[in-house]
Amino acid sequence: MKKNITAPKNAKGATTARKRESFTIGMDLGDKTSRFCVLNQAGEIVRESSVTTDKKGLAREFAARQKCRIAIEVGTHSPWISRLLKGFGHEVIVANARQVKLISTSSRKDDRLDAQTLARLARVDPELLRPIRHRSEKAQHDLMKLRVRSKLVAVRTTLVNALRGLSKSVGERVGRCDPDQLRDERLQGLPEALQHTLRPLIEQIEALTERIHSCDAELEQIARKDYPETTLLRQVSGVGTLIALTFVLTVEDPARFQKSRDVGCFLGLRPKRSNSGESEPQLRITKEGDRYLRKMLVQGAHYILSRRGPDTDLKRWGLKLTARGGKNAKKRAVVAVARKLAVLLHRLWVTGEVYEPLRQAPASVGAAA
Repeated sequence: MKKNITAPKNAKGATTARKRESFTIGMDLGDKTSRFCVLNQAGEIVRESSVTTDKKGLAREFAARQKCRIAIEVGTHSPWISRLLKGFGHEVIVANARQVKLISTSSRKDDRLDAQTLARLARVDPELLRPIRHRSEKAQHDLMKLRVRSKLVAVRTTLVNALRGLSKSVGERVGRCDPDQLRDERLQGLPEALQHTLRPLIEQIEALTERIHSCDAELEQIARKDYPETTLLRQVSGVGTLIALTFVLTVEDPARFQKSRDVGCFLGLRPKRSNSGESEPQLRITKEGDRYLRKMLVQGAHYILSRRGPDTDLKRWGLKLTARGGKNAKKRAVVAVARKLAVLLHRLWVTGEVYEPLRQAPASVGAAA
């Protein structure tokens, strides 16, 4: 009688089985070095180590590695690192750690434990990490040009305020004008000694103004050539090239939102909620989204509600909120108009329809306007 003998798996078969095993990696990004933790299918730690936060170090560690799921925290380095790891074929999850209390409020917070937590959450359910999606490399570079212009304007504003403040401290005043018009001639009415003292500020202001105009021309060309959809957004009064281009580059893909009203939540323009029973307190907005775009939309809302803004349905709605009175009524109206403006811009982008400023007004009123 023959015996049934089961042959043991050879070394080659065992190696193949190990290769098919899936791994999950959590990586806590640092400015110079990043800590990572590797988990197997059973949730066991198979490796913990560090890697330099540069392209060579990451390529040396992850380029030849078996394709796996990698979770990283959102931060300064996360955009280019996520694109690099995806280029190696890995599944990359960019976690919004500020939305994950297990990480942000941990009493035992360090790089090694953060990497372990990221790996374990990504292994169980990636949605627990409240993942975000980074924009493309081109969109990031174009948006960077908008941020550069914003910084130049901020520096010029600081110099203008210093110029006016220093002149007032000796009983003199620089004539009122826009920063674009602030040139050496504006110092002519001041004492000669004061002109000599303030001239370096004026020279820097003029140089910054020239550079800002150059940025404006470049951004106009970018919007016209690469992002023609900004033309649809500029139909709305108070929305120029800067707001339209910032909106398109920040959202990037309008199809990411099922409803246009979700854009307001995405930009942090919806109020917080803390309802309990019959208590519904009025809270501030969440401010969770992109800060720069939110700031630009608020500036557009200020123009819409101002005297210079033309008569539109959006302006009438905002003025009704202001007329209700109460504490901070004007501020709340501005935020509400900014939220509706974001929804309107997304709707125009998706549908491509012509904007009707007085669509909800009676026909006679619209004709008179």
